[in-house]
Amino acid sequence: MILKLDKPKLLSDAIGIISELVTEVRIKLKNEGMSIVAVDPANVALVIFRLPKESFSEYEAGESVWGVNLGDLKKILKRATTSSSLVFEQEDNQLNITIYDSVKRNFVLSLIDVDNEDKDEPDLEFSCSVEMESSSFSQAIEDSAIVSDACSFLTGENFFIVEAMGGLNSFRAEFSGDETTLKGIGKSKYSLEYLLKFIKASKISDKVSLKYSDDYPLRLDFPGEKMGIGFVLAPRVENN
Repeated sequence: MILKLDKPKLLSDAIGIISELVTEVRIKLKNEGMSIVAVDPANVALVIFRLPKESFSEYEAGESVWGVNLGDLKKILKRATTSSSLVFEQEDNQLNITIYDSVKRNFVLSLIDVDNEDKDEPDLEFSCSVEMESSSFSQAIEDSAIVSDACSFLTGENFFIVEAMGGLNSFRAEFSGDETTLKGIGKSKYSLEYLLKFIKASKISDKVSLKYSDDYPLRLDFPGEKMGIGFVLAPRVENN
């Protein structure tokens, strides 16, 4: 099997983001492309990554699974530049990763057994949806983190609000229907520790899609031009 990627930054950025949540994953290679579905150790967040075969200049994968340490893979991918091309070839329990630029460089990454069970993308139904610029959403999340460790999303008639309440301080950002595409009415609260990791995916997409319901998991998607990365996050439910 052989995979060739002429734009390695796509994969490098994605692996860097995913490694913020999990340390070991199963990378699945199927006829339609590469994918990762993994849950963080605290079982609070799930990440979904897809890189279709059309993103590769060569894709002969069949049905394979690579168990990898993301920290090790991330270090290798960072050695590639924007002008490099990457070739992946599996030989038994090893993955040969060759970087082609002015100098041909080869790394051998040992494949590992990953104990985590295979996860499927959850089937969830939402009452609210928001589509907006990822930079504006990221800014609101970073602003929220100044005053609290959690923030709330509120969707209503022609508005979307991100607000955070601390012990003494608060933050509120309100977006109109002119700045966003809105649907539904609802409110839910989520951990900023995770959201701050998720918004790093704004580097791969100018847009972000949010879906949620009252006190219900959040689905956050960053659709890139040649790839996509999404997250599901459990709500922060306050005990009265």
